[in-house]
Amino acid sequence: MIHLHGVSKTYPPDQTALRGVDLKVSEGEFIFVAGASGAGKSSLLKLLFGAEKSSTGDVVIGGRNMAAVGLDGIAELRRDIGVVFQDYKLLPRRTVLENVAYGLEVLGVTQRERNRLALLLLHAMGLNDRADAYPVTLSGGEQQRVAIARALIRKPRMILADEPTGNLDQEMSKRVFDLLLEANSAGVTVVVATHNLSVIEQLNKRTVVLDRGKIIGDFSHAGRIRQ
Repeated sequence: MIHLHGVSKTYPPDQTALRGVDLKVSEGEFIFVAGASGAGKSSLLKLLFGAEKSSTGDVVIGGRNMAAVGLDGIAELRRDIGVVFQDYKLLPRRTVLENVAYGLEVLGVTQRERNRLALLLLHAMGLNDRADAYPVTLSGGEQQRVAIARALIRKPRMILADEPTGNLDQEMSKRVFDLLLEANSAGVTVVVATHNLSVIEQLNKRTVVLDRGKIIGDFSHAGRIRQ
C-alpha cells in the first residue's frame, strides 16, 4: 500500500524535515508514527497525501509513484484517502453536516443518502446537536471531531490522521480510536501520527518512531523490533 525509499524532504531555505526515510506499510495495516514535535510526522503524512513532494527518493502509494502521477493522478488517489489534518481544514461557509457530507457530494451520492450517513457519524461523535452549526462557532475539540467524521464517511482505503485526539478528552479519544479500529478491521489502512505514548501503549499496534526526520525505531506488537 505504502512504500517509501530513500525519502528526504527539505523546505526552503534549508529546513530538513525528513532524512533518508525507508518505510513499507501493507494494505490493511494500522500503524502509529511517533515522535516529538518537529520530528517530521506531519511532513511524512503530507507526502503520503500528495500535499507535498519529496525532495529526494520515491513515495509510492498503491503502486503509483507520487512524483509521476501529476495533479490529476493525485486527485484520483485522494478519493481513496481520508485525512484528518491538525488544522482541520473545514469549509467555513458550510455547516457541520455539509462539511461531513462533502466527501460524498463530490462522488455524486444523493443528498438524502449523504446526509443520512453524515448524521450517523455525527451521532457517533456526539455532535448530532451541532449539525446545523458553522465551524467558526465550534470549539477546537468539536472541529476535530467533525474532521474525523469527514475522513471516515467515504470509507476510504486509507486514513491518515495527524494527532487526531489532541484536543479531545479521554472518553472521546477512546470513541475516535474505536472508529479507526473499526475501519481498520474492515480492511482500511490507518496511519496515525501522534506523540501520545499512552494511546500507543494501550492499542499495541506497530509503531514507527521518528527523531529529527529519521526513523530510529520500527516496532511491532508489544514493542518487538521489526525485522
